[in-house]
Amino acid sequence: MRFTSNMAQIIDGKSMANEIHSELCKELKEFVANGNRVPHLTAIIVGEDPASQKYVEKKTQACKEIGISSRTIVLPNSTTQAELLDVIDKENKNESVNGILVQLPVPAHIDERTVCNAIIASKDVDGFNEINIGRLALDMNGIVPATPLGVKTMLERANIPTFNRNAVVVGRSKNVGLPLSILLHSDGTHATKGLDATVTICHRNTPAKELAKYCRQADIIVVAVGKPGLITKDMVKPGACVIDVGITRIQDEGGKYKLVGDVDFDEVRQVAGHITPVPGGVGPMTVAMLMKNTILAAKKQAADQSD
Repeated sequence: MRFTSNMAQIIDGKSMANEIHSELCKELKEFVANGNRVPHLTAIIVGEDPASQKYVEKKTQACKEIGISSRTIVLPNSTTQAELLDVIDKENKNESVNGILVQLPVPAHIDERTVCNAIIASKDVDGFNEINIGRLALDMNGIVPATPLGVKTMLERANIPTFNRNAVVVGRSKNVGLPLSILLHSDGTHATKGLDATVTICHRNTPAKELAKYCRQADIIVVAVGKPGLITKDMVKPGACVIDVGITRIQDEGGKYKLVGDVDFDEVRQVAGHITPVPGGVGPMTVAMLMKNTILAAKKQAADQSD
């Protein structure tokens, strides 16, 4: 994984996602032409967080581009957990709904795990239900969390070697770091088509010196902690592939706000072989995988109804 260029090759997530959107659009047209109903996605937002609203807007816009029907339910911040669970239950029982997502984070008085498990596994397009996470861990077919699946797809489409390579995942969140580490190390001959890498997981309790040591040994580094500039040039092996999942809004010296990742992009790209930008890297791929999961859910539900 060494390259002669002095600068890393950019893995353009936006362009890659656009290609996938085109593929999904064709797949959807064929699905509907065979007599199936247009898939429907329901997105639920609790509160008025601008970032959450923007993320959901991107998802519903992608639905529109591909041809998926969508609806956004916006609930006030004062919504109780019981009220939210009641809304989810109604969408679970609605046969015209194929996919459901609750935009995270939810307000502090609502338990995230309870909410994720409330969405039935067959409509859980985020892949956060314990059944889908369990099936992933056991290398069984299910709905895979969108961001980890997006990272896996980026590595595959960018032709990054993973078999028998060393990978470091920085971050152990249940929605990104954990499922991603499973995808990276799983057997490529089994249901989840894992990437057969040797995986090390680092987190907030990993000493800085140890983090740097593990990263320098890695052929692939994936970081998802929300700490700008965590991964620096001296921590990256020449030619390594660096995937930046982190995204943080910061204010620059001129007072303007911008989005940055967990990687010191300008410095690391001088030594890495491949690198993802922020924005325009993993984010668009997450949305693309959410669309893919929605169509997958619709196809599975249609097949179950025909049996």
